[in-house]
Amino acid sequence: MAVTKEPTAIICLSPYSGGMEIDSIKMAKKIAPFSKTVIIAKANHFITKEMQKQNEIVLETISFKSNLGPSLIFGIRALVKKYKIKNVIFFGASELKSMYFSFLGLDINLIIRHGTTKSRPKKDWFHRLIYSKVNYHVAICEHLAKNVKYIIPFGKKTQLKTIYSSIIISKEPEPRNFNPPIKILNVSRIAEGKGHQDIIKACEVLYENKIDFYLTLVGDGEEEYINSIKKLASNTSYNKKITFTGRSNNIPSHLNKNDIFLFPSAGEGLSNSFIEALSYGLVSIAYDNTSFQEFKEMGFYYHLAKDQNIQSLKSILLTISINIQNEKRLAHQNIDISSEQFNAELEIKAYLKLLQ
Repeated sequence: MAVTKEPTAIICLSPYSGGMEIDSIKMAKKIAPFSKTVIIAKANHFITKEMQKQNEIVLETISFKSNLGPSLIFGIRALVKKYKIKNVIFFGASELKSMYFSFLGLDINLIIRHGTTKSRPKKDWFHRLIYSKVNYHVAICEHLAKNVKYIIPFGKKTQLKTIYSSIIISKEPEPRNFNPPIKILNVSRIAEGKGHQDIIKACEVLYENKIDFYLTLVGDGEEEYINSIKKLASNTSYNKKITFTGRSNNIPSHLNKNDIFLFPSAGEGLSNSFIEALSYGLVSIAYDNTSFQEFKEMGFYYHLAKDQNIQSLKSILLTISINIQNEKRLAHQNIDISSEQFNAELEIKAYLKLLQ
């Protein structure tokens, strides 16, 4: 493919290994065929380690202790000048304070990609200043577009776009046959608000009704919190039916082996894990909050429990498990819907319209 756009920097300075960080890497790979692409990350953290495994995209790292300080301001400015960057796609929030000063006097097409729900308005004079030079806010779902309008100050020329993230299926979904026991999966960072306590508690209803099951929890997180979740699991009567795998580089294998995707998160922007589960035809369950209702509007078949209501979650999990054959048949249609709704070509075209 021909390079048709000015040089682009993908900036994600988070030290973590969640959806946003993974999405920034994916974005760099999607844009690279059309623009000389540099990914700028925090030194010695997840993105740095992941990007060192490949050579197709330039990786630059910055060491810093504060989100507003000379290390970030001058570090980013030097890299932007070095690579003659015109477009910046920023994944994050806190570091924008430094980036405003990094870009002073430079002609930058600044795009901020929003993937998480923010709770407090940022419309004081300082935030109005640092957001004033943003060209585009890109929300990954309609829920987040509304959230951005409410939370974020807009400059005179700032535009808001909604672009759904695409997924690339690295391994085709296998036939959705059912072989007992019922296999339940969760893939997410093990952290507060992701619903791991409710997942473990909800499975009690299957144990009480003598329905054989197996629960697999895939993901990493802070050791102290993971240990608290493992302790909760070990104290159940069905602890031998629960497995913690840690982080996995072979998510498609887990998706193909399981029947139900249980994801009672307290709130998401638009969950990559949930999209992938739908795309593989798993019978998926979430709480009715933030963006999860949008999947209904797209035509997906899945289940929503009352928000933060463990009894509702248990009831739905039990009903699905009793009717698992039919549930898997109904969820199979999600495979085709997903390939239409979360198409990589559509996402790339939408971003290319924003790049200069």
